[in-house]
Amino acid sequence: MLPRLPALALGAALVAGLAGCGSASGWSTDEGSGRVRVVAAFYALQYAAQQVGGTHVEVAGLTRPGAEPHDLELTPRQVGRVATADLVVYERGFQPAVDAAVAQEAKGSAFDVSAAAHLDLAAPTEAGGHEPTRDAAAHTATHAPGARDPHFWLDPLRFADVADAIAAQLAARDRANAAAYEGNAETFRAEMVGLDEDFTAGLAHCRVRDLVTSHAAFGYLAERYGLRQEAISGLDPEAEPDPATLARVTSHVRESGATTVYAETLVSKAVARTLARETGARLAVLDPLEGITDESAGHDYPTVMRANLATLRTGQECT
Repeated sequence: MLPRLPALALGAALVAGLAGCGSASGWSTDEGSGRVRVVAAFYALQYAAQQVGGTHVEVAGLTRPGAEPHDLELTPRQVGRVATADLVVYERGFQPAVDAAVAQEAKGSAFDVSAAAHLDLAAPTEAGGHEPTRDAAAHTATHAPGARDPHFWLDPLRFADVADAIAAQLAARDRANAAAYEGNAETFRAEMVGLDEDFTAGLAHCRVRDLVTSHAAFGYLAERYGLRQEAISGLDPEAEPDPATLARVTSHVRESGATTVYAETLVSKAVARTLARETGARLAVLDPLEGITDESAGHDYPTVMRANLATLRTGQECT
């Protein structure tokens, strides 16, 4: 979905005025506070920036809780934040509106996390795309936008790599607190390693290895823990599968012995519910962690991921 150009144009026109007034551009502190102003494109990046930056940063998220990040449209104030930030953390190709704002307003302050995330799973080429395939060439920072699965944060170790890269970006802009950023990143990595160990142990012995999901958000998680993702729709969680795709996924569920179909937060559960009813499977909710809401099974990334693990252990029949 393309960003609303009028909003971006209006935001660009207002940037000069917004930059001169911190509160008008949405920042709670002025430039003399010593805190690094960080804009994060979506929840996972916001969480990582907050954990790594600690008290030395002010982090503004562009994707509000409960909003679907793929379809983000920016307000003039958000464009003003992008223009006045010390660091803009985003993932190129994931949110077109953010890409456009960065290109217009933040070329010198933007950090694309794609290379640090090691995006080596190809994006599905069709609605209900099959499990992605690895491509070593995707380790370069020059991959084509939209060509790779962007959902790296569902693999805790990739997420730790991105947090390390954010720490390096903060340290380059605030050398006085470089040691704090490095220490926070080490703490973050330790937590992610612990989470990875829990997933590895928890999913080691599962009767069902096929992971049937609403959209193709769980490729990196599936690859890390020996599962096979079969998605009803591709990277767009709101895309409606055509009848042929739905029939194919239905057949796959029946033939694979999968007993659970996973819906998710933030988007309609209708198609997943229909598939579960047609196949006699259970319906469960697996959170892609694209935003935290009152309906989330936890209050932050680690708690929701551990809730996901509990859901997977039941749904995949793990012992």
